[in-house]
Amino acid sequence: MKTVVVSGGAGFIGSHLIESLLSKGYCVLCLDNMFTGSKKNIAPFKDHPQFEFIRHDVVVPILLEADEIYHLACPASPVHYQNNPIKTLKTSVIGTLNMLGLAKRIKARFLLASTSEVYGDPEIHPQTESYHGNVNPVGPRACYDEGKRAAETLTVGYRDYNNTNVGIARIFNTYGPRMLPNDGRVVSNFICQALRGQDITIYGEGSQTRSFCFISDMVTGLTKLMESVQPGPINLGNPHEVTIKELAETILKLIGTDKSKIVYKDLPKDDPTRRRPDISLAKKALNWDPKIPLEDGLKATIAYFKEELGIKNG
Repeated sequence: MKTVVVSGGAGFIGSHLIESLLSKGYCVLCLDNMFTGSKKNIAPFKDHPQFEFIRHDVVVPILLEADEIYHLACPASPVHYQNNPIKTLKTSVIGTLNMLGLAKRIKARFLLASTSEVYGDPEIHPQTESYHGNVNPVGPRACYDEGKRAAETLTVGYRDYNNTNVGIARIFNTYGPRMLPNDGRVVSNFICQALRGQDITIYGEGSQTRSFCFISDMVTGLTKLMESVQPGPINLGNPHEVTIKELAETILKLIGTDKSKIVYKDLPKDDPTRRRPDISLAKKALNWDPKIPLEDGLKATIAYFKEELGIKNG
């Protein structure tokens, strides 16, 4: 029976990953400092005999025994990572250093949850793993973008210098149940605004694009990478690309509301204009290809937020 550490396990992706790992019979140690994690996300597992929650900040070293480490700990939405840019950078750099040190000592396979933000505002499209990115190192998103770039560098360093068994996943936009309603991500923003009868806020003209991967597909991709021998980096995301305006219109259609209209505000600095993964490597190396269509995933996410917000109709 494998023992698996999931740092950031009380977060959106982490809690779904833990659910999947427990269903496979693994013992799971969940680490989270609860900065953006939620006890509600892990409440279903609290009485599970193979689940243990440890309130811990990865900036501080920890000694554990495990076979695998999924390192997901870090605020991932602009609202949260810009709240304290120094803390965000410390989590990405010092936290990753500590978790890599643990992986080295106990000879565990280590998976870094990196991000498509390492590509910045990309000058090539779609983005391949060989692209080095277009990142502003002193911009408002730099604490996260450069933090994850440094985390990747550390991970490769441990692989090459310490012979640590590592994998790097570059995660593109992911959505689904258990997202925070106030995290500033576009899917949760649009759904919560529409359910509340508020106007839908689009930044810029809405022509910027994103590619949205449903959470169950992402968890499958992460576990396939962990179970492989691939070091990465490997893009994980859904290559189906939509404009932000198209996303807003789709959500309004699925909710069936006429109370909300679309309003436009200035685009934030360094906000990427196009984002779409090239997943050729994931298809070839992991036999992974996302399956959930956008509308199906949005319906499940809308149903979740209706329950969260206590909305019975509309």
